[in-house]
Amino acid sequence: MPACTHTRSTHPATGSVEVRLPWWAVALPAIAFAALLLMIVGSGDAHAATADPALGRLLERIVVLMTG
Repeated sequence: MPACTHTRSTHPATGSVEVRLPWWAVALPAIAFAALLLMIVGSGDAHAATADPALGRLLERIVVLMTG
C-alpha cells in the first residue's frame, strides 16, 4: 500500500506573491515599443497635430541618441 508523501515548498508562506519573469518577457515589449516609436518618428510625411513642437524635438533627440 503506497504511503502518502507531502512535498514541502521551498518558499516561505508569508502571504506575499512572488512573480519571476524571464528576461524576454521584459525585453520583447521594450524592443517592440522602440521599433514602433522609430517607425512613427521616421516617417517624414507625419506631422504633429499640436502647435507645440516640443514633442517633436523630444522624439528627434531620442532617435538621435538611439542611432548615434
